[in-house]
Amino acid sequence: MTIYIDADACPVKAEAERVASRHKVPMVLVCNGGIRAPANPLVRVVYVSEGLDVADRWIATECGPGDVVITADIPLAADCIAAGALVLKHDGEILTERNIANVLAARNLATELRSADPLGGGGGGKAFSKADRARFSQALDRVLVRGH
Repeated sequence: MTIYIDADACPVKAEAERVASRHKVPMVLVCNGGIRAPANPLVRVVYVSEGLDVADRWIATECGPGDVVITADIPLAADCIAAGALVLKHDGEILTERNIANVLAARNLATELRSADPLGGGGGGKAFSKADRARFSQALDRVLVRGH
């Protein structure tokens, strides 16, 4: 079992490292750069070249059954699930074969609505909270205990 993290915009790297260390599970941070490798021997950083979805393709190719992927990127999540991995979003939501089709459809609908911008608004998502971090840590802990 390995934990792969889509690390460039991941807000829970420190939480994931704490949980991974507690369970002695190796973790790989995949990014385009700008992330310093921690001193933790269980954590490895993989730097991929700049470019659209390069990190995503690397993760989807490397992960497999028994692995855990941490990402908010739903198309990447779908690819990782197809490869046999379990996916955990930053807020602790677990994505599996059972729910990825609905999550992907909702994401695609939201993308279409944003591009149409019917209300002329825009705006971002909700702020990432301490409760989100706690929910993520608890979910990752449960996944690692169960052995997914």
